[in-house]
Amino acid sequence: MWSGPRNISTAMLRAFENRADTFVWDEPFYAHYLAETGLDHAMAAEIIAAYETDWKKVAARATGPVPEGKSLFYQKHMTHHLLPPMDLAWLDGVNNAFLIRDPARVLLSYLDKRANVTLEDLGLPQQQRLFETVRRRTGRAPPVLDADDVLADPKTMLDALCRALGISFDPAMLSWPAGRRVSDGLWAAHWYGAVEKSTHFMAPAGASRSVPDHLQGLLAAAQPYYQALRAHRLGGN
Repeated sequence: MWSGPRNISTAMLRAFENRADTFVWDEPFYAHYLAETGLDHAMAAEIIAAYETDWKKVAARATGPVPEGKSLFYQKHMTHHLLPPMDLAWLDGVNNAFLIRDPARVLLSYLDKRANVTLEDLGLPQQQRLFETVRRRTGRAPPVLDADDVLADPKTMLDALCRALGISFDPAMLSWPAGRRVSDGLWAAHWYGAVEKSTHFMAPAGASRSVPDHLQGLLAAAQPYYQALRAHRLGGN
């Protein structure tokens, strides 16, 4: 599942982890991304020290046997973690799906955790390029799920995703126990406060804040990428 930040991606991870048949993996390319870019992210040194930084080894595991004898391997990936020098041939060994969200909601959530943000931080240009790469390599558009559709009707949208991926829907995906998971990355301490309290998908609050004036240009730049992907979303008109 290819997502940008602040996009219910961890709640989706919870949903799949609550299936008895699924092993989940949380942002496995993050350590490589931090080691290569040198970006000042929270807990960067600890993450680099604790996880694999060789992207080829990560990709080999991503396309290898499903751990612990499970039948499904759900991988939560951030699109901006795929850096330009990385060969994408390994994508042929997995089923790729895309999780998108209204950039205004993403921006407001991101700002709660990190003051500075760029278009590349949101991962939308990378997400659209990756979508087109997968479509070109497979000859068909991969599934696209809009986070706000999921929050509005979790059962319908998760069932649609499962059908698109050729797997059975499991009602266990609709709720999960609160708390942190062994499967969560170290970065959970900084980013996962809300999802750790959650037990199910929750519809967004009715009235949202406005994106600050100084970020309106960034929001405008993000919209074309989001709209291009949204045109392919499951359940779309």
